[in-house]
Amino acid sequence: MGSLSRRERRLLRRFGTKHEEMQEAHPEKKEHSEYAPAEEKVEGHSAHYVPPKGFFGKILHIYDKNYKQLLLIPTLLLLVSFGIIGYHWTTTGNFIEKGISLSGGSTLTIQKTETVDVAAIKLLLRGQFPNDDINVRALSKAGKQLGIIVETTATDQKQVQLISATLRRELAVKIVTVETIGPALGESFFKEAIYAVLLAFAFMAVVVFAYFRTPIPSSYVVLAAFSDIVFAWAMVIVLNVKLSTAGVATFLMLVGYSVDTDILLTTRVLKREGPLFGKIIDAFSTGIVMTLAAMAATGIAYLTTPSETLKQIMLILFFGLVADIIFTWLQNACLLRWYVESKHKKQAAGTVH
Repeated sequence: MGSLSRRERRLLRRFGTKHEEMQEAHPEKKEHSEYAPAEEKVEGHSAHYVPPKGFFGKILHIYDKNYKQLLLIPTLLLLVSFGIIGYHWTTTGNFIEKGISLSGGSTLTIQKTETVDVAAIKLLLRGQFPNDDINVRALSKAGKQLGIIVETTATDQKQVQLISATLRRELAVKIVTVETIGPALGESFFKEAIYAVLLAFAFMAVVVFAYFRTPIPSSYVVLAAFSDIVFAWAMVIVLNVKLSTAGVATFLMLVGYSVDTDILLTTRVLKREGPLFGKIIDAFSTGIVMTLAAMAATGIAYLTTPSETLKQIMLILFFGLVADIIFTWLQNACLLRWYVESKHKKQAAGTVH
């Protein structure tokens, strides 16, 4: 400043003051610098997400502000599911009702175009064979009855032939399809199927932990998948569905169905830049379409197929997908957001100190 003339110093003071006044009047036009204060930076997790207007925006606002309280919904649902399973075990001695293919017995299938009174046939068979556990259900397609299926714990050939002869006489049919599975073979099927489900779940957990390499978010993904399976299991008990080998295989499918949206969510939150809540909503907009499309497909298949095996598969998948919506977006998303926000608060506190 000492080498400047008086006129130069006067011009510098004049134009310097005007520049400061312009910056105060238009703060948004400040020049950005890599040395700008941290509070002026708006990228990453500190950025603010602006929800849309309207009813959906109000729902998102509630979800945004009360996400910790919303964790109570999946927590209570999981506890109720465990309660249903526990009550069924204490009262029956079984964790789930097993069908003929898992417990052993005989299945007799009769195809008949005329409508059959299922309740009357059940009453007749139970009266004539009181020592056998007999169940009768209709075989139908799109609401039209195509025949009946009789399930019994009887495995003795003579006893099964007597039941078959009774059905042929009462229903005036000639052909009765009989399938018999021994109790030992059924129990072996059940154990092997359970081992397969547990092994698949364990491998899924290993892959998730290996991919994300962070224990807490990975455990949230595994917890959500586990919760989906427990809820579907409880609904099978509530609806008194007798699980078949195909039904157990459906739980294997649920391991994959339930984990895909959780991986999508966790990947978006941990590996992308942008507002934290915005990344969750972005993942939701993709994941909910996937889940609803799968629910529509399983629902239509359940209503249209005449196969009892396919009906059971679609029913279990449907309830697993319902659980996936709840446990992904009210459990995993909320826990993941809580974890990320806590982590950034600790980092900010460490920076300040």
